[in-house]
Amino acid sequence: MAADFHDVRFPLAISFGATGGPERLNEIVRLHSGRERRNQRHAHSRRRFDAGTGVRSIDDLETALAFFEARRGSISAFRFRDPFDWKSCPLTTTPTPLDQTIGIGDGALAAFPLTKTYGSGPDAYVRPIACPVAGTVQVAVSGVEAAAADFGVDWTTGLVTFAPAKIPASGALVTAGYEFDVPVRFEADGLALGLASFKAGQIPHIPLVEVML
Repeated sequence: MAADFHDVRFPLAISFGATGGPERLNEIVRLHSGRERRNQRHAHSRRRFDAGTGVRSIDDLETALAFFEARRGSISAFRFRDPFDWKSCPLTTTPTPLDQTIGIGDGALAAFPLTKTYGSGPDAYVRPIACPVAGTVQVAVSGVEAAAADFGVDWTTGLVTFAPAKIPASGALVTAGYEFDVPVRFEADGLALGLASFKAGQIPHIPLVEVML
């Protein structure tokens, strides 16, 4: 998938007006007894969005059209800011290096993938985070913020890698704070453009679906 990923972000002004969210793929079979058998087909949720609700002007229409053509429709994935979930912390606060636990050191492990935890206790869901926003990742080891020179970040996969001399000691809690995008692609290969008036453009639906990198 990496070869078909363009490291560019869908226009923010349009994405903030988008609708959508996570989707789970579950199978539920009702038995003759009246009970249900439930099966979770995928371990992780998949996000879907409709960015058409964010198109409000002819300028928005032209911007979305140019972006669609540059991605060749559904061929290439890209970054999208989920207007409802794009920080390691609540949307009303600022990320800190203590926001999310991403691992525990063993004295040898150098690489830790970014994750975000939803809920608490045994039922908590740990979501892998790809596409962190460049320059926003903060990391701490045992509560002490690491210097920027102590680690590197793969801005596509979200993998944090410590320098050899800075590998977390055994038992050290590794935490992180960040902003992030969602890797998505256009779900359809066509756009239905419209003009409500001379200065009001519209694209009723721009369906986007999350992809794995």
